[in-house]
Amino acid sequence: MIVSAFGFAILLGLILIFRMPIAFAMGTVGIFGFGYLQGLTFDNLFDFRWTGALSLASNRIIDTSQEYGLAVIPLFILMGNLVTKANLSGDLYKASNAFLGHRKGGLAMATIVACGGFSAICGSSLATSATMAKVAMPPMKKYGYSDGLASASIAAGSTLGILIPPSVILLMYGLLTETSIRELFAAGFIPGILGIFMYLLAVRFVVWRNPDRGPSAERSNFAQRVLALKNVWGVLLLFVIVMGGIYLGVFTPSEAAGIGAGGAFLIALMRKALTIETLFHALLDTGRTSAMLFTVLIGALIFSDFITIAGLPADLLAFVQSFDLSPFGVICIIIAIYLVLGMVFESLSMILLTVPIFYPLVQSLGFDLVWFGIVVVVVTEISLITPPVGMNVFVLSAVLKDVKAGTIFKGITPFWCADMIRLALIVVFSSIALFLPELLYR
Repeated sequence: MIVSAFGFAILLGLILIFRMPIAFAMGTVGIFGFGYLQGLTFDNLFDFRWTGALSLASNRIIDTSQEYGLAVIPLFILMGNLVTKANLSGDLYKASNAFLGHRKGGLAMATIVACGGFSAICGSSLATSATMAKVAMPPMKKYGYSDGLASASIAAGSTLGILIPPSVILLMYGLLTETSIRELFAAGFIPGILGIFMYLLAVRFVVWRNPDRGPSAERSNFAQRVLALKNVWGVLLLFVIVMGGIYLGVFTPSEAAGIGAGGAFLIALMRKALTIETLFHALLDTGRTSAMLFTVLIGALIFSDFITIAGLPADLLAFVQSFDLSPFGVICIIIAIYLVLGMVFESLSMILLTVPIFYPLVQSLGFDLVWFGIVVVVVTEISLITPPVGMNVFVLSAVLKDVKAGTIFKGITPFWCADMIRLALIVVFSSIALFLPELLYR
């Protein structure tokens, strides 16, 4: 355990002090750590035979690059990029606003629903935050919404995309823990919808305490609502086909991702939003993002191999058992660690650093890894709006020049509390996450 702990300390130093990219930091610590276990020292650094350590790294690179299941990552990213290029965010907001805008806080509610839908397709919370800020903030300002409620509804709503399938974060978790992707996607659906519902309650609470923070807008008539839905029917149908096909076992996640990318391409063509230039940028961004995710995944797997060979999972289990804690108590400690780490790490880094360490312990205690994956992603959602890092908040403050980060953090408090309640419900009642996987696949 000492070797593993020392390796983890070096890893944090490389990331926080030397600002080394997390993928290379994890890969470096994994290779040198494995070398140390084979007899590497400072005295024989240049004489040491690196065959074992380099074989570990090369095998991971080859196995990962040849893994058929990984095709799901670039295809879902391409789907999100094409939908983004189709300028769907504005139409989703208009559709939500047509049904909710006339209520107190209705524009904020419409923003949350639109953010949930767009981020689920887009797959990026940060991209959703930046995009929806330009779409939703002007109407809320027009009707006199407070900056705190308006900006917080965008920041909080944008976090939903990493849980509502298809989710890249759930994909990464599934690949790290060798957990079924389709079960993770099924498990994320109800907690994701619950998140939207809890955020809507948070808005109602805010306007109940102070109605002036979220005045109502005009009521849309039936014809306006039908027209608003007409503009988003294509992407709603695409979502139903992709996720329904996965849930019902009609096709695999990789096949669903291909269908989703093809469908998004057709939608962009039908909306006349696709040109040679926009298609080139969509493909280029897909390549960049996919390369980044593959790189960090390979680095995380090399680091995971090192800590497994070093015996950290077994040592950690023995250490926890020495305190005579209940399994539920261990889960509470792990969640507390995640909440603290969320204040200083962004979401992907936090998952890559911690999941390889915690999931063997959680599995050995008898917990379902699908359920634990949902818990991890919900905690990661919370980290996106938790000070002092809160990546969604800082993206918003960069886009909204006249709104300070402190104002957004203050407005986010009711949504943060709603997230904590949802987290507690999922931890105590595991069936919230496991109902669909057990119904469909077990």
